[in-house]
Amino acid sequence: MNLQDFEAEYRETMAETLNEMQTAVLLLAQVQQKILKIGSSIQNLSERVEELIANQKAE
Repeated sequence: MNLQDFEAEYRETMAETLNEMQTAVLLLAQVQQKILKIGSSIQNLSERVEELIANQKAE
């Protein structure tokens, strides 16, 4: 393998790897947003259940 072939292979591999890393970072951001949304839903549900329990006990 000559230097030009090595350089071309290196650049192609590096570009592919960087694209994969960018995709992983974007997916991670989506997962973080989903986790926040789920956490908020759980918190809201918990508050509603606690309110319902409190109301039932008051009756």
